[in-house]
Amino acid sequence: MTNTDHTPVRFDTKIAVLLREDLETWQRLNVTAFLVSGLGTELPEVIGEPYADADGTPYLPMFRQPVLVFEGTKETLTAAHGRALSRGLPRAVFTTDLFTTGNDRDNRAAVRAVGAGELDLAGLAVHGPRNAVDKVLKGARMHP
Repeated sequence: MTNTDHTPVRFDTKIAVLLREDLETWQRLNVTAFLVSGLGTELPEVIGEPYADADGTPYLPMFRQPVLVFEGTKETLTAAHGRALSRGLPRAVFTTDLFTTGNDRDNRAAVRAVGAGELDLAGLAVHGPRNAVDKVLKGARMHP
């Protein structure tokens, strides 16, 4: 059975990643991958159905909506983090300390060792209503 409905799907939520503008290219990719993995595990509603090609080969499901990637200064990231916290939006953080740890246990310990207001953020992922996410990202610009 094939789906014949070609109506575009619009979402009332947004998935966004905010990266610090001074990261190296490899760091931007690594941080983005880590951050979005957290959203999918905590928010199963953002995950779509599994994929399959014409031969029936199965593939894993992915997000059901686009992930928008932004960049900003360290100060922009800190402010966005504070706004995400104050709005209670689901979020994931990646601190600069995580570039040096090398394993999951040490990653979590590195974040746990620093208070929320003192985190040296390299990236932030957030999900929520479109207007709330837009407010969180105030001052950030789309990643080039």
